[in-house]
Amino acid sequence: MAKTLHITFTITIILLFSSSSIPCTQSQTTRVYYYWNENNGVEDLIEQVCKRTPFYDLCISTLHNNPLLSPKSDIKQVALIMVNNILSNATDTLNYIEALLKHTKDPQLEQALALCAESYIPVVRFTLPQAAVAISQGHFAFASYCISDAVKEVNSCEGRLVKSPSDKSPLGDRNDVVQKLVDVANAIIKLLLKA
Repeated sequence: MAKTLHITFTITIILLFSSSSIPCTQSQTTRVYYYWNENNGVEDLIEQVCKRTPFYDLCISTLHNNPLLSPKSDIKQVALIMVNNILSNATDTLNYIEALLKHTKDPQLEQALALCAESYIPVVRFTLPQAAVAISQGHFAFASYCISDAVKEVNSCEGRLVKSPSDKSPLGDRNDVVQKLVDVANAIIKLLLKA
């Protein structure tokens, strides 16, 4: 296997140098890196992608040690993992909303939480799963539309809970994480759209 990797790397380098008049794209560089150093390839991909997102630390922490990433992973796989992470967070938040609804005695808060649940249910059941399918099928613009639509629902929920600047939302931190994950995912999808 070591000989195969060495031969592939050598052939790739020869092809790159023999066509030096052709600009090297990022995907070619990434492929060479994978062949050359299988152990660091995933970390390099994560680093390169996360540098291009608005929340570098959140991106790194979400992707680091993710079992779905392998030396053969690409930006499409990273985008899919990020959307699935948004779905996981949104599902968690929906479950939290349902738990809060069972214990609240404040009728106004109960109504706001019920409306939040109504916002989150289609996001969890339809919108984010559609985004994941769209990424898998290479429909990146539709995926971006889906996750942007999801964040509108999250913001709508937050708006119902916070009527004035002095209000403290019981979902503020959770909604904030979903918003930031959406911003990261959109940045990654923009990379795919440019490719």
